[in-house]
Amino acid sequence: MTLIEEMEAYAKDFDVPIMQKEGIDFMCNFINENKITSILEIGSAIGYSAIRMAQLNKNIHITTIERDEERYKKAVDYIQRSGLEKQINIIYGDALETVVNGSYDMIFIDAAKAQYIRFFERYEGYLKKDGYIITDNLKFHGFVEHKELVKNRNLRQLVGKIQRFVDYLKNREDFDTTFYEFGDGVGISRKK
Repeated sequence: MTLIEEMEAYAKDFDVPIMQKEGIDFMCNFINENKITSILEIGSAIGYSAIRMAQLNKNIHITTIERDEERYKKAVDYIQRSGLEKQINIIYGDALETVVNGSYDMIFIDAAKAQYIRFFERYEGYLKKDGYIITDNLKFHGFVEHKELVKNRNLRQLVGKIQRFVDYLKNREDFDTTFYEFGDGVGISRKK
């Protein structure tokens, strides 16, 4: 079993949300096609997407933030085992409070869905001109398009927040956003 397969199995066994295969493959192709080398990731989980991205090219450098201590420790372990610790800088902290340095070709938001607008606004200033902000889970298991399927009040509120974020992206005139069906729904917003 490869490290990636081990991580996928761990995520499945312990209900850790990692990108669906179709979504991560799409994003990795996008990174290659656009020659992206500096990435800020909001929400490391166990380091799966950071490792997948860093494996693409030794010139790719990623700063990733995780607030859950158990997942952070697991990510540190996986990053060390992958041999990519020179390319991946993982920070333990809340992304709404963490201070990062530098500017990035791409920002990948895959953390608390209810906070997507706050993450976008907090970190958009770190994005280089013509850089990209990628957000995952915009379909949220199909619930965003089919709100009538949601019976739980808390889930309905979360789905509403994701829909508001999608509308927010559509209305941002300083970004061009394209939505894709890959994985659980991906948005790519290019800074004009």
